[in-house]
Amino acid sequence: MRGSRSTQHLGVKVGMTNCPTLIVTVGLPARGKTYISKKLTRYLNWIGVHTKEFNVGQYRRKYMKIYKSFEFFRPDNEEGLKIRQQCALAALGDVRRYLTEEGGQVAVFDATNTTRERRETILRFTEQNGYKVFFVESVCEDPDVIAENIVQVKLCSPDYVDCNTEEAVDDFMKRIKCYENSYQPLDEVLDRELSFIKIMDVGRRYLVNRVLDHIQSRIVYYLMNIHITPRSIYLCRHGESELNLKGRIGGDSGLSVRGKEFAKCLGRFIQEQNISDLKVWTSQMKRTIQTAEALGLPYEQWKALNEIDAGVCEEMMYEEIQESYPSEFALRDQDKYRYRYPKGESYEDLVQRLEPVIMELERQENVMVICHQAVMRCLLAYFLDKSAEELPYLKCPLHTILKLTPVAYGCKVESISLNVEAVNTHRDRPEVRRRIFCTFLVFLL
Repeated sequence: MRGSRSTQHLGVKVGMTNCPTLIVTVGLPARGKTYISKKLTRYLNWIGVHTKEFNVGQYRRKYMKIYKSFEFFRPDNEEGLKIRQQCALAALGDVRRYLTEEGGQVAVFDATNTTRERRETILRFTEQNGYKVFFVESVCEDPDVIAENIVQVKLCSPDYVDCNTEEAVDDFMKRIKCYENSYQPLDEVLDRELSFIKIMDVGRRYLVNRVLDHIQSRIVYYLMNIHITPRSIYLCRHGESELNLKGRIGGDSGLSVRGKEFAKCLGRFIQEQNISDLKVWTSQMKRTIQTAEALGLPYEQWKALNEIDAGVCEEMMYEEIQESYPSEFALRDQDKYRYRYPKGESYEDLVQRLEPVIMELERQENVMVICHQAVMRCLLAYFLDKSAEELPYLKCPLHTILKLTPVAYGCKVESISLNVEAVNTHRDRPEVRRRIFCTFLVFLL
């Protein structure tokens, strides 16, 4: 049960802590609203806040299978206006189902929402349903940024699948014009009772108004840290350690002979790549520091990047854990993400510990993070939008670099092996292990 709710129109005062939140984007086309929506959704889900994005453009494409031209968006096109209103209402209906019936905590309503009339409709909707509302407006007048957004994102849209580049750009620029005359930006006086952040020229300036709770605070902090500068993030584990060779988890051992060889190869790889202003981060554990030493570059140690704390199971083999703590071993297999080692940590704890690392990664440009298996899984899950159930089983082999390059609405991943042999420390999901075992038995029979 969510408890009682009290609301006041326009002020949208909601008297409860568990109240669902509707995030509403505002802005002209090609201002990065969908980019912001997708990043926010990914971030909130990663930190454990159940969030879903509702893109009104997708509803319009389902309703109208074939897009003809910008004429559909003209303010005097009554049929087009009616269809767009129907699509917005259909999306809000799905928002209501998600937040009220499906256990959602935050919904992101991704559309232009450029008029006060449309925003009033949304405010009435949130009042009727007892939701908090937070507006995110993206304002950009830089023609280069707008042009880049059109080329990178809009030309790949289903709307322009049969158009050449010149035709698509021309049509989209005319579509923007259709919105400009009726655009009513959020105003710090007229809209002073609303909760919002106004992002100007992709983060050069911000205006933040009336932040009401911790969710809104986290949204603001996150949005003030992200940027669109092209860059790559390199994730890799330390070189193979002495405890890796023995099949023991955790601990703070140094590198094996092969681990030291990998560190040398990693140094050569970085030198060959000639990466501009590369920053190197490690944990405070010997095996990551020894790996970084071979790069010949300054590096920064983060306690937050230390491997998951296995508590009483530190430096044990999985077979020993199963024998000494059979119930704990079984519990971990049942819910690996939320299971916490006795006197240790869970993957869920680790995600919370790594949030400052993610914030700093979003602020930086080229970074290499030399870390550990569980830590790398958590970071990878953030960038690749993986669920809590998938996260603990992501494959992060030793002596392999994952190069992550942010693209329009996601992340491109390149896996680079440095061809130095190492032990395999990956454990499959229990059901996968059972299937492999059963297949083996059938083969024997």
